[in-house]
Amino acid sequence: MASLPPSPTDAALMALAEQVARAAIEKRVMVATAESCTGGWISKSLTDLAGSSAWFEAGVVTYSYSAKEALLGVNPRTLERTGAVSEETVLEMVSGALARYGAGVAVAVTGIAGPSGGTPGKPVGTVWIGWKRRGGYAHAEMFHFAGDREAVRRQTVAAALAGIVTELNG
Repeated sequence: MASLPPSPTDAALMALAEQVARAAIEKRVMVATAESCTGGWISKSLTDLAGSSAWFEAGVVTYSYSAKEALLGVNPRTLERTGAVSEETVLEMVSGALARYGAGVAVAVTGIAGPSGGTPGKPVGTVWIGWKRRGGYAHAEMFHFAGDREAVRRQTVAAALAGIVTELNG
């Protein structure tokens, strides 16, 4: 994945969203998002673009365990065993988004944006991002973003969008 600035500007996020739009249109696929720590910011970035209904299918924000289970089909045992901020959870989130919302590509994010909530094993700034294309395998990457809550969330949005572009063009 390309190197991302420490705290991407609104213009940088818009440029990434435009890259997603171009790739989705070119590949003729709809995009879905499943968000936790970003609270819908990825979806907002994508739908800020006029005409996004041509390539944006759905976005869901699932902060609680029960929302992850009900809206994305995350297994309660996964959440009990690994917690919300884990590779296993984000893989189930992205797979659930793709299955439930009929898109061709999906991204899911879960993390600890802070300022509290971190632990020694999962400090503030720990974020898991997962991507999946229809017919492909889900994959995920763990990030350790620096900065305050806004910076962590901005970096997460940027990495998620850049990953969608990679997924569609790769």
